[in-house]
Amino acid sequence: MTKVIICGALGRMGTMIANMVIENPELEFVGGVDIRDGTVLGKPVVPSEKLAAFIDEVKPDVIIDFTIAAATMINAKIAAKKGVALVIGTTGFTPEQDAELLDAIKNVPVVKTTNFSVGVNIFWELVRDAASRLGDYDIEVIEAHHRHKKDAPSGTAKTILKVIQEEVGKREEMYGREGMTERKNEIGVHVIRGGDVVGDHTVQFHQNYETIELKHRAYDRAVFARGAIRAAGWVPTAKPGVYTMKEVLGL
Repeated sequence: MTKVIICGALGRMGTMIANMVIENPELEFVGGVDIRDGTVLGKPVVPSEKLAAFIDEVKPDVIIDFTIAAATMINAKIAAKKGVALVIGTTGFTPEQDAELLDAIKNVPVVKTTNFSVGVNIFWELVRDAASRLGDYDIEVIEAHHRHKKDAPSGTAKTILKVIQEEVGKREEMYGREGMTERKNEIGVHVIRGGDVVGDHTVQFHQNYETIELKHRAYDRAVFARGAIRAAGWVPTAKPGVYTMKEVLGL
């Protein structure tokens, strides 16, 4: 049975993941880490500064981290030094943080992605296929999230842009428009924040007389937790390296 520690265990996402872990007969929830101690589902939650000792105590096979960039940087480095596999769903890393993190975790198996939804990962493949065929179309990317989301654009939107750029070649990304902004060959990027929107992502391909629109909408954070659970069951037996859900799903 795969033993799991959850970082951010006292938060909404962490608690949801913990519930899914205990419902999975192949996984065992052995405890969590957060900014303070406590309990989740009868298991101990320790402050983040005690993570190394907690790993020694409960001997997890995998650590799932959906926290914030600064916390993940610390947690992941400790896990990697202890030889523990990782599932990382945190977004909002700076390019410098991302490079530092990837270097620190390269000797353990890691699933790291900006979105664990199975649907979103298939959506990315559909966007890639469309972009490869519609490179001469005007392209717009629109994303919406709840009012409390800190990073913008979302990690998922950044992945969409990366996929498109890989297929159509490097283009300027224009974030919103104001004033005299005649369209050239840029990719328009638009960010919406409001209410309790879980996550909406839309890619539009415009040509004279027609528009093709691809869209993914998440109705519940459970879709991200479910994907993380799938990754947690897969990653401990993988070879050291950084993977995405593409490998987990066999896409």
